[in-house]
Amino acid sequence: MAKVPAAAVAATGLVGGYAVARFTKKRPLGGVVLAAAGAVAAQQWRQSAGGKTAAVLSTAYVAAFAASHPLAKKVGAWPAVFGVAGGVGLASWVLVDRRG
Repeated sequence: MAKVPAAAVAATGLVGGYAVARFTKKRPLGGVVLAAAGAVAAQQWRQSAGGKTAAVLSTAYVAAFAASHPLAKKVGAWPAVFGVAGGVGLASWVLVDRRG
């Protein structure tokens, strides 16, 4: 079985967390999805590229989540979420996944 790239896990966590929160109207449930995917991605980052890179990308993941809120007021919720998810996914691919 092939391993899912950490970039895909992280981007899916951001998009999936928002989607779950929006469609279930239960923000904590979306937070569970966001946190679970973030934890899986962080573990993959640490295993593949070490603790320092994992810390940088984990910080970027949390910052992207936080940045999506004010960005949504300017461009809309879905474009904001897809934008930050793409940014984190790209960073993960550049720093970790393209090596493999």
